[in-house]
Amino acid sequence: MPGLELFGDEERKEVMDVLDSKCLFRYNHEHIRNGHWKAKELEAEVRNFTGAKFAHAVSSGSTAVACAMASAGIGYGDHVIVPPFTYIATIEGVIFGGGVPVFAEIDENLCLSAAGIEAAITPETKAVCLVHMCGAAANMDEIMEVCNKHNLVLIEDAGQALGAFYKGTSVGLFGKTGAYSFDFFKITTAGEGGLYVTNDEACYRLADSYSDHGHDHLGANRGMEQHHILGFNYRLSELHAAIGLAQMRKINTIRDINRKNKSHLKSLLAGTLGLSFRPIPDEDGDSGTFLNFFLPNTEIAQKVMAEFGKMGIGGFNYWYTNMYHFINQWDHLKNLKSAAPLHLHKMDLPQDYNNLNLPKSQEVVGKLISLGISTQWSEKQMNELAANMKTAIANAQL
Repeated sequence: MPGLELFGDEERKEVMDVLDSKCLFRYNHEHIRNGHWKAKELEAEVRNFTGAKFAHAVSSGSTAVACAMASAGIGYGDHVIVPPFTYIATIEGVIFGGGVPVFAEIDENLCLSAAGIEAAITPETKAVCLVHMCGAAANMDEIMEVCNKHNLVLIEDAGQALGAFYKGTSVGLFGKTGAYSFDFFKITTAGEGGLYVTNDEACYRLADSYSDHGHDHLGANRGMEQHHILGFNYRLSELHAAIGLAQMRKINTIRDINRKNKSHLKSLLAGTLGLSFRPIPDEDGDSGTFLNFFLPNTEIAQKVMAEFGKMGIGGFNYWYTNMYHFINQWDHLKNLKSAAPLHLHKMDLPQDYNNLNLPKSQEVVGKLISLGISTQWSEKQMNELAANMKTAIANAQL
């Protein structure tokens, strides 16, 4: 959790600006805010870092995905290709926007593969929601080729990958719209928060209104602003924006330390029997937030996780049994359990979510273990961690 590891005077200063002004609302109230516009400043920092023409701060990565879906024109009945390995907010964004999730295969890069997307296309497929998992970009050349070939709208959920680039372009900017998360566990955090990005001004204007009850934000008097579309409340508070602003100003420092520590660990673990690393299409664009590695198979990966537990070494994610990041545990989705009837209950669905055939994804996630990189590790700690990991991996293969 790199971002929160670097909390300090910078975050306190930005928060106190807001508390001193007493203006926690991101819009209007110029007479009390003392010139502080933390959400706007955060958006400017994100634009500057990513190269996005437009950025809009919202209340979470989940609501950023919702804005990305709606502003890209994805709605009722549209089939959207999604991965089975992601935080479930991606899938919820499709469903609650009126779309139909269609699951496709990932590969060893942990993201949707071009072949997986191609195989999942239906006559009703309108979009691909690509998730850049665990800190690095998908194979964008191949994926863009498939999307362009079939005229599919590309939406990017880069919630776990702010700071990652592919051949010089930030993740989130290859498609029509994109989303980042600023929650407690991300490379930069606001506690809760998200950022919507796009290079399309029309999409930006829609997202800006959609996230605030349809307000057009063109008037000096909020109560008299026009409402050209329906929307909902996805606003980010100035308090959260203040923390996110201070954090974004640290992202290059965080990413540099991440990459350095990850590289050191990889060099220590290289050659370990049974261990291989995630292939990254653009190593120079890695955000460095995770060290992702594979064991020979699911059985050995589970034994390795058990050995880590016995040895008391933590910080690892075994996604295959994780309740919120892999489809095997999504019984509420597979059985469409909801608080109220959904459009999916009334439709002929293209897949039986209880009987999906995704053998490649099962294989990849079954043998995958991810280690969150810390900015606080000393070289001694990393040396000890790598030695313990080697021991655990060896014990699991006896």
